[in-house]
Amino acid sequence: MQYVLIIHEVEDYKSWKKVFDNAADIRKQAGERTYQVLKYENNPNKVVHFSAWILIDAAKHFFESPKLVEIRKEAGVKSPEFIYLDQLESGIL
Repeated sequence: MQYVLIIHEVEDYKSWKKVFDNAADIRKQAGERTYQVLKYENNPNKVVHFSAWILIDAAKHFFESPKLVEIRKEAGVKSPEFIYLDQLESGIL
């Protein structure tokens, strides 16, 4: 499995979350399989989106597309940082 970690500040979490939820179908069609949304402990507008993807190339194509640039603008995203990851190991303790 391959993963994407996105760290970004948003203008307003509730507004961002509405846009994020509305994009679920296009994320799934692009290859996202699972996701987690986390926030910084002391900053509800500093959001982390961690997701599993079928292929990293599909994720890059999706997140770098002009459509997503517009969606991020609509959602009030500020300076997203994209980190593309390959899984080396997984376990349950």
